[in-house]
Amino acid sequence: MSGNLEAVLSSGEKIPLLGMGTAAAAISDDLVSTFIQAIDLGYRHFDTAALYGTEQQIGKAIAEALRRGIIKTRSELFITSKLWCIDAHSNRVLPALRKTLENLGLEYLDLYLIHWPLGLKPAEYKFPFNKEDLVPMDFKSVWEAMEECQKLGLTKSIGVSNFSSKKLLQLMAHAKIPPAVNQVEMNAAWQQRKLREFCNEHGIHVSAWSPLGANGAYWGSLAVMESPILKQIAHARGKSIAQVSLRWLYEQGVSVVVKSFNKERMKENLQIFDWALSEQDLQEISQIPQHRGFSGEIFVSPGGPFKTIEELWDEEA
Repeated sequence: MSGNLEAVLSSGEKIPLLGMGTAAAAISDDLVSTFIQAIDLGYRHFDTAALYGTEQQIGKAIAEALRRGIIKTRSELFITSKLWCIDAHSNRVLPALRKTLENLGLEYLDLYLIHWPLGLKPAEYKFPFNKEDLVPMDFKSVWEAMEECQKLGLTKSIGVSNFSSKKLLQLMAHAKIPPAVNQVEMNAAWQQRKLREFCNEHGIHVSAWSPLGANGAYWGSLAVMESPILKQIAHARGKSIAQVSLRWLYEQGVSVVVKSFNKERMKENLQIFDWALSEQDLQEISQIPQHRGFSGEIFVSPGGPFKTIEELWDEEA
């Protein structure tokens, strides 16, 4: 992907505007062939996380894609991973990234994100977790450790995920390297206008997870795929609802992390670049009722850093 299919980050690096999410309900080596297939179809951005448990499978897929000549060099791919909450302590950041790189079999990441704006007492990687293990994150020292990761060349860019405008301000108050990306839930049914405006003003690129409002075990919503407005536009344009939803995100200038392990849907998701939505389409989409798919309730606890949903999301609740 090149040209307007990429965005330039504040770090100077380019991020492909369509990426593949890799969180999976079941982890197996079947995923390796799925990821190889995705590279073959044209996906160049893969988004993973320590919590997902898919780093090793992505690493195997990259090695095999190189061996087969599907890609010529590692640099053709953009690989994102995330620091899980148990490692969101200043002394654990660098070891966590080194472990991620070991899992992937790579020398560097393209983007390393803080997964959530809070910590957990060090334990095993699991979700859900014990709410009594929730602890505040020291933004200053953890971000300094993230900056060190970039200075060491272990990641080309650093950023955050699921941060509100207020929490971004708290982090940036001490940052020497500003966060290049904020990856958040965003789709036609949760358009994040206020947060996007803030990020735009501060040179932070927004990346969208749950672009189709996925219906997961702990979160999700059918507000996108069942939207009468999106159905109508899709029908009129001869496109799928997913394609209209992804095209809308692309036209907002954000990058998208879309997750499907079905080959036909993987192909379909790539077919959003050679057509456009009309002004009327955009106007209608702006009228879709807004509702967050992932409440974040699991991160709220009387004894934790965030006592209410409003404290977790601030003014964007």
